Amino acid sequence: MSLSTRQRHIVDLLRDKEALSVAELAHYFQVTPQTIRRDLNRLYMANLLRRHHGGARIVHSPVNSSFQSRRIRHLPAKARIGAAVAALIPQGSSLLFGFGTTPEQVALALAQHQRLTVVTNNLAVALALNHEQSNRIVLPGGCLRQPNPEILGAEAVALFQSYRADFGVYGAGGVDSDGVLLDFDRDEVACHTALRQSCRVRILVLDSSKFGRHAPMPSGHVQEADYIVTDKRLPEGIAAHLASHTQIIIAEKEE
Repeated sequence: MSLSTRQRHIVDLLRDKEALSVAELAHYFQVTPQTIRRDLNRLYMANLLRRHHGGARIVHSPVNSSFQSRRIRHLPAKARIGAAVAALIPQGSSLLFGFGTTPEQVALALAQHQRLTVVTNNLAVALALNHEQSNRIVLPGGCLRQPNPEILGAEAVALFQSYRADFGVYGAGGVDSDGVLLDFDRDEVACHTALRQSCRVRILVLDSSKFGRHAPMPSGHVQEADYIVTDKRLPEGIAAHLASHTQIIIAEKEE
């Protein structure tokens, strides 16, 4: 079934917000409620959402959306997170970078750093930091997870396990209300586990759309992070499960 640009945008909004009303969507797109109802009916027929009284709710997918669509969502918040993390990293550090779009923003914010040793399975990170010739970039072998610029699997896990880095920068597909980090498949979980085990300081980067976002596989816990860098205050349920040593940095929008 072919979808319009607006209908695809509605699906992306529902992935982030879980549920929205017809009135909210009509205001967002500046169209009539009748137009939105027709869009929701079409998306319901495509099994992409569930209708409820006055609105719709997303059908949770076991597969994440593509890197290209995710990298433009919440971009200002991710850029602020990237800048806040870059301020923690001294020149000459060694870093393990995980996959995902928020780690990419951290790499972009590190563009002026020199003499970094960067170990990553994220090609977007590698390209962002490759312009500084004093940096050393290490990548695993293996196959790209097309269409994403990421290498997952045994080669990526083995590469992370072979290092002991100063810092590890990683994200998550979502965070459940009890602080459990969630990912979409076993390769993602294995990669994040190896990264966390192979660095001295763990930096978890989360834009606030990940709070309460569902993904099918447990992949660690917020308690394991030394720093959590986000754009909004953590929900009370998640914050209640933090370890005493974990520092929270909130990269809020400047007034």
